[in-house]
Amino acid sequence: MAAATHAPTPPGSIKRIVAASLIGTTIEWYDFFLYGSAAALVFNTLFFPSADPLVGTLIAFITYAIGFAARPLGGIVFGHFGDKLGRKKLLVLSLLMMGGATFAMGLLPTYDAIGVWAPILLTLLRLVQGFALGGEWGGAVLIVSEHGGDKHRGFWASWPQAGAPGGNLLATGVLSLLAAVQSDAAFQSWGWRIPFLLSGLLVMIGLWIRVSVSESPVFLAAQAKAEAAAAAGAKEEAPVVEVFRRSGREVLSAIGTRFGENISYYILTSFILVYVTTHLGLPKGTALNAVLIGSAVHFVTIPLWGALSDRIGRRPVTLIGSAGMAVWAFVFFGLVDTKSFAVITLAVTAGLLLHGAMYGPQAAFISEMFDTKVRYSGASMGSQLASILAGALAPIIAVELLKDYGSSTPISVYLCAAAVITTITVAVTRETLGRDLAGSRKQETAPAPAVPAGDPA
Repeated sequence: MAAATHAPTPPGSIKRIVAASLIGTTIEWYDFFLYGSAAALVFNTLFFPSADPLVGTLIAFITYAIGFAARPLGGIVFGHFGDKLGRKKLLVLSLLMMGGATFAMGLLPTYDAIGVWAPILLTLLRLVQGFALGGEWGGAVLIVSEHGGDKHRGFWASWPQAGAPGGNLLATGVLSLLAAVQSDAAFQSWGWRIPFLLSGLLVMIGLWIRVSVSESPVFLAAQAKAEAAAAAGAKEEAPVVEVFRRSGREVLSAIGTRFGENISYYILTSFILVYVTTHLGLPKGTALNAVLIGSAVHFVTIPLWGALSDRIGRRPVTLIGSAGMAVWAFVFFGLVDTKSFAVITLAVTAGLLLHGAMYGPQAAFISEMFDTKVRYSGASMGSQLASILAGALAPIIAVELLKDYGSSTPISVYLCAAAVITTITVAVTRETLGRDLAGSRKQETAPAPAVPAGDPA
């Protein structure tokens, strides 16, 4: 029998916690996505000059992927200390690390000024970004999931997820504005630095908000229990060891759940900038504004998908997105190839709507897979290992396929295959709707009952 449902945090408190988590996550994703947009638009010439534009872009995206490589390490380190010391302290640290690295990027000399040291320093700062983001996601979704009650967890926990399109919206919006008011020469010379330097101000705002939240009550209860057990002589293994020893299947489920979602997102928002500007020869503003509009719709609808998962389950909503994306993979590039701004915007927006169906329920879905004492480690490891296998490689593979075949068809096949992997994974994963996060997953012998429909607000 499932453990008794724990009492939810009062509505006013949960809204403050959600706001703090959302704002902090938006800023961190702004920093991370800013690099991806810059890699597609300016880093290929400023830091990785090459005679072939696609080769320069490919090298720039390789350093983009290096940031993903650091994310599992960040997930391990932040997960370990987050399960030992608490969610809040690690969230503050991740925000400072991410913002500091992004601000420093805005001060970097280019290849023309210091030669090979320019890409080396850029890559090192990208590693710091990836390390910080590897710890951010788990903490941000857990502190909301563990504060909220079981009934509306999908809705509340989806708000930190909205930080991804929120950050992308902010990064793309700033770049789009600069592209509109500056000449290409000015943007290449100094204008690209402005969004990176702006990160310093944003981090100060996010830090002020984030330090005001309270620690997760579920974590505090688990910590008190662990301390009492330790005082009695019990010995516990490190959370990361416990995760792989007792929850290996759940880690694999988390990786598979994120696989198609991760790949689709980076093709829809990062690779599209390369495809539209380099392959179709359209102005960069066309792709930037299409992603800008799509991200705005994405931001608004992610919580709606999360709320729907509270009514019908995490699995059905996720399957809507993954199965839909498998089909949309072949429609998407056909629409983009029309070179019509309106049609390109429709293609991106519809793709992001399907992505949101996978992404909205994901925070609650993955959080509910693990027990409290290893939840930060388990959620972070599953999420960040997927980021290496999926998101890190997606723009690189897509650019390489475009370079080798000169066609979007192989990219559509790649995207479809990724969506099918997520569909199969979710289809064989147990539904988690209704699980009490204060209880032990191992003690549950039957699926939790469905949660009655209700207004998520």
